[in-house]
Amino acid sequence: MYDGALSGNHRMANKRILLLEPGYKNKYPPLGLMKIAQYHGPHGQRDHVVFAKGPTPHLLTQHWDRVYITTLFSFEYQRIAETIDFALEVVHGQSQRIFVGGIAASLMHERFLNESRWRGIRFIRGLLNQSPALALQLSDFDGEFYSDDLSGTPIEDLIPDYSILDQVDYQYPVRDAYFAYASRGCIRKCHFCGVPKLEGAQRDATPLTQFVLDVDRLYGPRRDLILMDNNVVASSRFKEIIAEIRDLGFVPGAKLRREGERGSQRRVDFNQGVDARILCKDRMYLRELSSICLSPLRIAFDHLGLKAPYETAVRYAHEFGLNDLSNYMLYNFHDSPADLFERMLLNVRLNEELSIRIYSFPMRYQPTDLPDRSHVGPRWTRYYLRSVQLVLQATHGVVSGEPEFYRAAFGGSHQEFEDILSRPHHMIFNRQWYERYEGRAEFDEYCLAYKQLSPSERSELIAFLSARNPSEYSAALNTLPTNLQKVARFYVPISKRRESDIRRVQRARLSADKRLRINLTDEEIVEDAGLDDDFTSTHLARQKTNGRELVQ
Repeated sequence: MYDGALSGNHRMANKRILLLEPGYKNKYPPLGLMKIAQYHGPHGQRDHVVFAKGPTPHLLTQHWDRVYITTLFSFEYQRIAETIDFALEVVHGQSQRIFVGGIAASLMHERFLNESRWRGIRFIRGLLNQSPALALQLSDFDGEFYSDDLSGTPIEDLIPDYSILDQVDYQYPVRDAYFAYASRGCIRKCHFCGVPKLEGAQRDATPLTQFVLDVDRLYGPRRDLILMDNNVVASSRFKEIIAEIRDLGFVPGAKLRREGERGSQRRVDFNQGVDARILCKDRMYLRELSSICLSPLRIAFDHLGLKAPYETAVRYAHEFGLNDLSNYMLYNFHDSPADLFERMLLNVRLNEELSIRIYSFPMRYQPTDLPDRSHVGPRWTRYYLRSVQLVLQATHGVVSGEPEFYRAAFGGSHQEFEDILSRPHHMIFNRQWYERYEGRAEFDEYCLAYKQLSPSERSELIAFLSARNPSEYSAALNTLPTNLQKVARFYVPISKRRESDIRRVQRARLSADKRLRINLTDEEIVEDAGLDDDFTSTHLARQKTNGRELVQ
């Protein structure tokens, strides 16, 4: 299949191809660009392929025949736009040489097309699952190279070119793995999900065995098997897929032994999670999953209505020895803070009862066509969303099922959770300083003042905080009633110098504090992609520009 046989076009073109990934933080390497590299690289069209992460100035001094740009989340629009603008500089304004694809380019297709400065750029929607010439919209009339490749293997079906990852300094947390699909699409049509638009209905993908053998031959064996299926348990071939994984050697306790290395533990990860609504119907699913070296078992728990099937699935998993679990928890959709708290608390109860390990990864909902993370769900507030973000930043987005950790971080009841979310943000970010150390007196004074507020006054306070950036709090205090001013003054941000001093002292303390450590590897952690982003200024900037009122 390889070594010049990727398409019907065998001439040595020796074109210069640039692959660009925007400079955002991401866990997995760009699979789409890796497949495009395979098409153009030494086993394909034999072009000269260069991969770069983010705008890189030295690329401006070189000639490029074609530039491909991948896109990930829609809320990374600003970084994506910067990369596209950079590509236009690279090709000296010859926009027809630029091709943009991926998730954001598919979900916000019209927005990209309507940007006047990008006229002439080809924005590709969906998968490159047609012949290369058709998928890339190449024009034979314009004499574009490879426009006659109408019968070649679709780029989507090619083996990723792992060698391009050595061209960048960025270290993807997960890279020593086979990145594959056993199925594409999904049987569900969840309103919050972009998969139906990106991949369509559930269907089987290319068998895994040939894929793994080809990767081994071209790039050497990989340690792990990362399957990016959106709903593998819905596949009609589910049992055959698991059998194939076993036959490839990914069984419990399996190790990869490479020359000159000690054996390393292998694992399988269905990194998009599996469907509790299917798992709970038949123990067969967990029995099969327990026959491979699955770590962790990821189960989606997107709303409280899934509580019964989710709990049943966890109990079935425990029956078959699958005690290393994690789940994705959507919030900021139709849920409320109390809903999120209840879902996280269920994991604590299951942890205690079954003596298992469950870690949760709360994921904040954003509409798939929104270019930033400004969305506020109907039962959330802007201030509370930022509070959750600050709590999670301390643990890399992970919620431990350990009771002591959970109650310390999120409280022991819905009301305690809401009280934590209502705190001044510097008191959330520097929790230990204010709860246990030098800031305790100030914290006690704040708590006493806050407790004196009625429910309606607390709502008024949170609305005040949500309607403006923290830097504006101080100047706006006099717009509040006197009793609210007494509490609101605690929310005025502390100086950067004081913040720095607190963090310096706390770093030394926390390095010796084992209670808050998360026993997960970088490969297992799947934190919210925008966890470290600043949620404050972008939201209000859009709000003021559009002249909208806050709906809190």
